[in-house]
Amino acid sequence: MAWVYLIIAGIFEWGWPVGLKLGWTDEGANYSWITFAIICMGVSGALLLIAQRSIPMGTAYAVWTGIGAVGTFLIGVMFFGDSATLARFFFIGLIVVGIVGLKLSSAH
Repeated sequence: MAWVYLIIAGIFEWGWPVGLKLGWTDEGANYSWITFAIICMGVSGALLLIAQRSIPMGTAYAVWTGIGAVGTFLIGVMFFGDSATLARFFFIGLIVVGIVGLKLSSAH
């Protein structure tokens, strides 16, 4: 169950960069999006806390940040016009390989 919590925590990691991106516009602060970001940070951190009770800290943190990084990258490409070069996808693929490798090599 700890891995499920960790994956969900990683998914909530996607929310706070999006919330911060949309939370500040040329017109100023959009507090709804900033609140969304803060909630995502809290939920993500709480789920990481729970997951680390069973998963080694270094593994949990690396997987958590990896899921956050990969998801945020994809959201950026799909919705914010971020660059979608082959090289960027290759290096994101390396992060995915690292996440899978950590899961497969975990004793838990």
